[in-house]
Amino acid sequence: MHVHVVGICGTFMGSLALLARELGHRVSGSDANVYPPMSTQLAEAGIALSEGFAAANLTPRPDLVVIGNALSRGNPEVEAVLDEGLPYVSGPQWLAEQVLPGRPVIAIAGTHGKTTTASLTAWLLEAAGLQPGFLIGGVPRNFGVSARLGGAGAPFVVEADEYDTAFFDKRSKFVHYRPLIAVLANLEFDHADIFPDLAAIERQFHHLVRTVPGRGQLLVADDQPALERVLARGCWTPVLRLGREQASDWRLELERDDASRFRVIQRQADGGEEDAVVDWALNGEYNARNALAALAAAHAFGVDLARGCAALARFENPRRRQEVRGEIAHIQVIDDFAHHPTAIAATLGGCVPRPPRGGCWR
Repeated sequence: MHVHVVGICGTFMGSLALLARELGHRVSGSDANVYPPMSTQLAEAGIALSEGFAAANLTPRPDLVVIGNALSRGNPEVEAVLDEGLPYVSGPQWLAEQVLPGRPVIAIAGTHGKTTTASLTAWLLEAAGLQPGFLIGGVPRNFGVSARLGGAGAPFVVEADEYDTAFFDKRSKFVHYRPLIAVLANLEFDHADIFPDLAAIERQFHHLVRTVPGRGQLLVADDQPALERVLARGCWTPVLRLGREQASDWRLELERDDASRFRVIQRQADGGEEDAVVDWALNGEYNARNALAALAAAHAFGVDLARGCAALARFENPRRRQEVRGEIAHIQVIDDFAHHPTAIAATLGGCVPRPPRGGCWR
């Protein structure tokens, strides 16, 4: 089958194109802004790419067109798809129909930290030999690609975005995924271009909650009033709490102020506790919280706490997430994707100067 992806250089759509290629489809695509790392990934996968939107990009005629949510009526390529009667779907719908059936899905949702938490979760499953599939809105350096199918029937980790699906489907993307495990990491007002207020986003998060089966799990941060309001609308799935509260099912305690070393305490069914220490290359409490959520998600698939914490020592942050690009005159240049005020503040707060491990300040 020839699958043509309109808006292919977005992180989600480019990742989807990689999955389509891995499934054996002929894949082409178009976008107005073609740039690394996605353009590099696509080229390495042998995916034909047209720069700019035009009806001519639909020749030869594709069997299916996947349309990204950045495209709207009036776009010349979208208009040609409609005028010529080509079959089309949204990216989330294609993923739900072609990749996710028969797979236990782990959906990572929240205003901040989705890419890192999804990367952490996929890495923990990989380190345990579970061969997960994943679709992540960035490039996890432990894998080198933003998406892969993984083993047949293996867990599939998806970054679950609350932004709308397509010009013809205004629901949040994540309602398509029907996860077994859903991480609700945080919730603040965002995407003011499509949501009038926080209550509107809470409504979408509750739509996600409604899709998680009773045999699944909701992994919910313990310090988020907006998430409490989401659950108060109705919840039919066991909830495990994550965070710093003493009563949380999964709790972290910092052993270094910069969160480069912290203890994870897991509450047992019999009321006891199990704990293990994470000593890793990342810092910032927000990253420790991301790791806590990933450990809880991986545990649902049999990754025990000690093994998971040990694997985190080998985790590498995704590209453009506190990525050190170089050093000039003892000044580090760091590339980070954060754009929400809370995320920016958390990133800056995590940039605490400290000497290298086993070394000292120059």
